[in-house]
Amino acid sequence: MRRTPVQERSLDTIQQIYAGTSALLAEMPLEHITTSRIAEAAGISVGALYRFFPDKQSIIDAIAVRHMDAFRARLQTVLLKSLLSDGPKFLGLVVDAYVAFLDERPDFRAIAFGQHISAGTRQLQTAPGAGPGGLVRLFMVKWLGVKSSVSLDLKLSIATEAGERLIAYAYTQPTKAERDQVLTEMKELLSGYLFS
Repeated sequence: MRRTPVQERSLDTIQQIYAGTSALLAEMPLEHITTSRIAEAAGISVGALYRFFPDKQSIIDAIAVRHMDAFRARLQTVLLKSLLSDGPKFLGLVVDAYVAFLDERPDFRAIAFGQHISAGTRQLQTAPGAGPGGLVRLFMVKWLGVKSSVSLDLKLSIATEAGERLIAYAYTQPTKAERDQVLTEMKELLSGYLFS
């Protein structure tokens, strides 16, 4: 973001930009979305958009980060209620919560599956202590007694990359039953890798 909004009107403008962009992401490929289209969908001028964001990528990144923050908050609530001490069940819970989150947010699905997040933002969100991988790491260290190490961070990075690709693959399946089958296999694969 170019500048941090302070006044309520500026905050409203930012929300309009997010809402307009999210609506467009749910309807069309990112390649067809321009700052002019975003401004039109948000009901603001292009100049107003540029006061807060330098380009389309910065808006996409901001939306992705907002979604990941919302997912982390939801997941922490779910995990606090579960108190699981079984690694594969815990991982299954994380995957199921993420898939439910993706189902609710077609704009985030479009960003995540289209690999449209900038490299810098992606690196911050997939770092060992961040995102769902960060919660899995915390669980492994605190509840399973796994030693915090560089090799654990590498394992979690690999599991996160594989998981993202397999979830995207699951969403290409023609039916929900086939999607669920891919997700079940993915959970088994990643559980074996992380917890064996």
